[in-house]
Amino acid sequence: MKTEQSIKIQIHQTFPLTIKRLGINGEGVGYFKKQVVFVPGALPGEEVVVEATKINPKYAEAKIKKIRIKSPHRVKPLCPVYEQCGGCQLQHLKYDQQLKEKRDIVIQSLERHTKLALNNLEIRETIGMENPWSYRNKSSFQVGQKDGKVLAGLYGLNSHQLINIDQCAVQHLQTNEATAKVKRILEDLEIPIYNEKTRKGIVRTIVTRVGVQTGELQVVLITTKKELPIKELIIEEIQKRLPNVKSVVQNINGEKTSLIFGEETVKLAGEDFIQETLGDLQFELSARTFFQLNPSQTIKLYNEVKKAAALTGKEKVVDAYCGVGTIGLWLADQAAEIRGMDVIPESIEDAKKNAKRHGFTNTKYVPGKAEEVLPKWVKKGWKPDVIVVDPPRTGLDNQLIQTILQVKPEKLIYVSCNPSTLAKDIQTLSSKYDVKYIQPVDMFPQTAHVECISQLILKKGN
Repeated sequence: MKTEQSIKIQIHQTFPLTIKRLGINGEGVGYFKKQVVFVPGALPGEEVVVEATKINPKYAEAKIKKIRIKSPHRVKPLCPVYEQCGGCQLQHLKYDQQLKEKRDIVIQSLERHTKLALNNLEIRETIGMENPWSYRNKSSFQVGQKDGKVLAGLYGLNSHQLINIDQCAVQHLQTNEATAKVKRILEDLEIPIYNEKTRKGIVRTIVTRVGVQTGELQVVLITTKKELPIKELIIEEIQKRLPNVKSVVQNINGEKTSLIFGEETVKLAGEDFIQETLGDLQFELSARTFFQLNPSQTIKLYNEVKKAAALTGKEKVVDAYCGVGTIGLWLADQAAEIRGMDVIPESIEDAKKNAKRHGFTNTKYVPGKAEEVLPKWVKKGWKPDVIVVDPPRTGLDNQLIQTILQVKPEKLIYVSCNPSTLAKDIQTLSSKYDVKYIQPVDMFPQTAHVECISQLILKKGN
């Protein structure tokens, strides 16, 4: 009889594998001798020969050596550097099938992390895009230099090599054009480019953002120090080569860090911000303002939140993790009152400005954590009917979940960007809430990300 040890997969071992499903990061998942194997680039239904690249106690990682039976949904990726870049994970999968697989990723998360009876739960078809390319309104490309040429792009998958990206297939055409022209300006004017190894040089990142509805463009140069050589000439060239640039900004980040932005931001030319429109709402986007990266899908997402909230004009609504107030303002015309909180004070200031600009007088925004602010309001006799949460990938803070279970609003709308943490949180909330339905929305075509809106209703008798 074989010992347990001898049937374990060895590093560099080659073996056949049938791919059963997609994992949460878009990789193919198969089983070899009862051991789970993750294979980037493999698709459900494919029979592949793989080589083990990494062995963990609970799983193995492998790369494709040969595809014996190909998925009928496999397509040729549009992007020439797709394999090296790693920014997208699903360009090799037909778009209509991407939408089906994303719904399946949500189901898998619920199976793994909840005890809910899934056959009674309505998990809707994923809402996709008509054109699933060129949708990202912002790009942040690291800058490097090779043989005198300035490169801009992303660090390769699991490597520290900069992949030069001339035309990113998921970036808005204007951000692609802006990055290419700024790159050329830095090269023409021989501006010192930051080198990570020697930590010398000045320009480290080019950030470009476009107002998709307004066409306004912002260029941010992230530099290691405030002194920028021949600054006036750089500004002049940017304005000359990109006539629709509305805002040119410098951000200073001299730290040894993977964070893109530093604390100090200086306006070089034009305005501090660009304008963007979402439905009937206008927003001012400064260099560091968080804003959804796919505005056309954001409208679909927020409309689904509105449907799930089903307000009548009488409800008190909490917009937790409110950011600059986008979701709350989307609902404000149908609510008695909107109250929002966020840990970033600048976001709260922006939310107040946004509410004022749109003439809403039924809103209140305060800085702080939802789990600390909400109990204070309840203590003073203000209890919400509806709570909308849109937390980071880590999901809801446990203290906030306990607060929600104590406050017991009639309705909870959970907007999630991570099916795993959504499922874990739903399981905890299910002691007092019924999940009515989950609506996946594809905010990032060609990637493994999936956003969901869940409608939770307070159980009778609670």
